[in-house]
Amino acid sequence: MPKKLWFGLGMLSIIFGLVLLMNASPVKDFGIIKGHVYDTQGNALPGVILTAKNVVTGLESKTISNQNGYFIFKNLVFGTYKVKAELPGTKSMVLRAELSSKKKTATLIFKLEVLPMLAEKEDALLDKGVVSAVVGGVVSGVARQTTKQALYRMRPSEAPYPASHYSQFNTEEYDRIYENIFLDALKNPLSTFSIDVDTASYANVRRFINTNQYPYKDAVRIEEMINYFSYDYPLPKKTQPFAIYTEISGCPWNPDHRLIHIGLQGKMLESKHLPPSNLVFLLDVSGSMEPANKLPLLKKAFKLLVNELGEKDRVSIVVYAGAAGLVLPSTPANQKDKIFTALDRLRAGGSTAGGAGIQLAYKVAWENFIPDGNNRIILAIDGDFNVGISSTSELVRTIEDKREKGIFLTILGFGMGNYKDGRMEQIADKGNGNYHYIDNLLEAKKVFVNDMRGTLFTIAKDVKIQVEFNPTKVKAYRLIGYENRLLKKEDFADDTKDAGELGAGHTVTALYEVIPYESKEEVPVVGDLKYQVVKIDPKAYRSKEILTVKLRYKKPDGKKSQLLEIPLADKNIALAKASENFKFSAAVAEFGMLLRDSEFKGQSSYEDVLKLAQQGKGQDRHGYRTEFIKLVEMCQLLDVVSSK
Repeated sequence: MPKKLWFGLGMLSIIFGLVLLMNASPVKDFGIIKGHVYDTQGNALPGVILTAKNVVTGLESKTISNQNGYFIFKNLVFGTYKVKAELPGTKSMVLRAELSSKKKTATLIFKLEVLPMLAEKEDALLDKGVVSAVVGGVVSGVARQTTKQALYRMRPSEAPYPASHYSQFNTEEYDRIYENIFLDALKNPLSTFSIDVDTASYANVRRFINTNQYPYKDAVRIEEMINYFSYDYPLPKKTQPFAIYTEISGCPWNPDHRLIHIGLQGKMLESKHLPPSNLVFLLDVSGSMEPANKLPLLKKAFKLLVNELGEKDRVSIVVYAGAAGLVLPSTPANQKDKIFTALDRLRAGGSTAGGAGIQLAYKVAWENFIPDGNNRIILAIDGDFNVGISSTSELVRTIEDKREKGIFLTILGFGMGNYKDGRMEQIADKGNGNYHYIDNLLEAKKVFVNDMRGTLFTIAKDVKIQVEFNPTKVKAYRLIGYENRLLKKEDFADDTKDAGELGAGHTVTALYEVIPYESKEEVPVVGDLKYQVVKIDPKAYRSKEILTVKLRYKKPDGKKSQLLEIPLADKNIALAKASENFKFSAAVAEFGMLLRDSEFKGQSSYEDVLKLAQQGKGQDRHGYRTEFIKLVEMCQLLDVVSSK
């Protein structure tokens, strides 16, 4: 080949390389659209759904305005966007925004007009004096108001339109979490807790991240995030309902600490061995359930479940709004068209008579009770009860009474804005059931199809774990998560104390962060005892065991618990050689601590979480771990573009 041709090709290669470098956009080519939403009177509108659509690519991002009417879209590629603001009862509005290297932030102000028909209904309600007085976000009773501004604070049960129209739409509630601290292994050698197979927190956290928002700190329950995923544990022996798995290795976020992984694997149930089911669908059809991510999604989710049921199974449907009613008596599950028709006819409207609905559902379940069968109520709700039994304590007492008759309770949360997470978690726990959050149809498939047996069929109840640490090997320890599942050490052997349930095929995972005995790190000190001296058994110094896991459980219809024990020795396995189970669960825990901005997060970073998660991804049959990795990447980008 002639030298000139070689020279020409060489120059072309150089030019092509320079072009590629020039076109490789820096990761900072992202912009922000933010602003406020008001009504025409100048009142801030929370709960407004905003959609930013790129006019070229067609890609959309969604977010929701907060209690001050403020909204923000982060991590938007440069370009032209149409931003639409929507709120039931108002006229939607669209504004344009331009993002470029010269203008990385666009600010929009929306003023939504209340529709005339709504205004007429508002006037009528004002005349009747049904507007609620609200102090500090808590309804204090019904009081006469003289201005339309008060309508944004009315009770959802009295509102002419869904709660999404009012400022009380954005009243999500989460119970405060006080993270577990490090405990001295000499003074506190026993750690006792109830297992948790709920997954609601993870799905709810995902909902926030997918709308380009960080979740509320107290929405992040790390144990539920870890247990959203199944793990590859050995199957139990035929005589036991589950097997115990243990592993110890380095702690990713603190190299001077160790991390302990404890797992339970529930036994599988073959289809021919599944007991017949008596299921009562208890469905909230109140006005607040109208949005697409509530009642319409609920109908699709329950159709997925019905498709998994057989001729031995039966389904009833109880609904509640202003009042409770039976819309489908107990029906063989193979009559799917009849069940689907009943679901399709459901419409949203009215208040939320949850207490009456629960009472009717238990009545229907008892009337169709199947001895030795799976008798269960599945409650689907956006979280609020405002007519009838309304306090959490009243609901808990009612449910505790009914569970003793062998009727269990599963709760599915839907939607956003008036979501009452803490209440739903409590009543699911007390009902010997589980709690899930359904944010899309794929999550419904996970709960009702992929994990159906674990969701519906209990193989062990009142499952408690007690870990005894060897103080000659452990200076201090911290249970990661399970803050609202802690038990007193005396509760472990007390068969009257309620604990968690384990479903068929379910896995349960718990992690402990441990400070080695030889560490010079200071830990919280308990004052010296005046009348006692704490002594260590000399055998503990000679033992290789770092801890012993003790587990108690009852059969689904049992009254007396059975005990299992298994010790764990530290073989000084490095983190790099730990199992995929270990690495992935550690990645989820580290991610949870970052989202909570935990004081124990140590050297945690999104980069480290991604590295661990990739190493622990495994086969990932359903793609759940891949989705987790994408959520971490989203938060990493949010962290880059957020102005902290």
